[in-house]
Amino acid sequence: MKITLLVVGKTSDEYINKLIDNYIQRLKHYTDFEWQTIAELKNTKNMPEDTQKGKEGEAILNATENADEIILLDEHGDQPTSVEFSGIISKYRNKGTRKLVFVIGGPYGFSDAVYKQISKKISLSKMTFSHQMVRLIFVEQLYRAFTIIKGESYHHE
Repeated sequence: MKITLLVVGKTSDEYINKLIDNYIQRLKHYTDFEWQTIAELKNTKNMPEDTQKGKEGEAILNATENADEIILLDEHGDQPTSVEFSGIISKYRNKGTRKLVFVIGGPYGFSDAVYKQISKKISLSKMTFSHQMVRLIFVEQLYRAFTIIKGESYHHE
């Protein structure tokens, strides 16, 4: 199963990028993983929120058109534990999903068009994190999920 993390905009913090890269390298031992970045929109200062979400939504849908399943990282999504998240990954893998795409949207979330195309929404916490931190937290949790699936000692209960 190929897993893609689709993000809107670049990660500009050098330290966060190094940590993300570390987990991406670890993930490659478990799955075919791809990081895909959609360019941030330009001149958004005077752009209405709905217009921005709509344009980002079009880019997200274009980038995910070959996905078997799309999961949004969304503040209103389910909040699985790490073990439950590993179960979600296993479920998609066991049913023969070829491409699973997780999406981290822009600052205002997702358009209605994107919500209509998804399989699931998950939230990493009730707290709000910067989009850059969410990227790091997510790749760590994905790595953790695979170590749980494999029964390795990374995760402790």
